Amino acid sequence: MRPMSHPNVTAVQHALDAADARDSAGAGCRVIELDDGVHTAVAAAQALGVEVGQIANSLIFEVDGEPLLVLTSGRHRVDTAKVAADLGVSKLHRATPEFVREHTGQPIGGVAPLGHPKPVRTLIDTALADYDQIWAAGGVPRAVFPVTYAELLRVTSATPAQVAAA
Repeated sequence: MRPMSHPNVTAVQHALDAADARDSAGAGCRVIELDDGVHTAVAAAQALGVEVGQIANSLIFEVDGEPLLVLTSGRHRVDTAKVAADLGVSKLHRATPEFVREHTGQPIGGVAPLGHPKPVRTLIDTALADYDQIWAAGGVPRAVFPVTYAELLRVTSATPAQVAAA
C-alpha cells in the first residue's frame, strides 16, 4: 500500500473527514492506495482478501440528463428496469466515460461514493448491509476505503434500495 498521491484520492479523504467532522460518531475512514489498480469488484476482492459481495461498486447512470450513482454489492448486477420503475423514470442509461468524469471528476473503475464536484443523487444497495465491513473506491482505480453500511449511508446521504432483481 502506498501513501495518498492523486488529487481525487485527496478529495475523497477530505469528504470523508468533513462528514466525520459533522458527526462526532464518525468512523474515521481512511483511503488507502493499493500497489495496482483494481478495475472490477472481483479484482478488488482478490487484492483485499474479502468476499466480492463486500465491494461497493459505484455505477453512474444518466437519468434525464442528470447523474445517478448506484452503489451496488459486487455480488450482483443492477436491474436497471427495476430501478427505473422504482424511480418513476422510463429508463436508466449507462453513462459514458465522459459523463462520469464530468459529474464525478473521477474515472470509471475508481468512482468513489463521494468527493465529487457537486452532490450526486445516490442509491445504496440494501444487500451491502449483509456485511460488517464493505470496501468502496477512493477516486482512482487503485484507491479504496473500508466502511460500514451505516457509515456509507451517512457520508453519502444515499437512499437505501433493492437494486438487483429479486
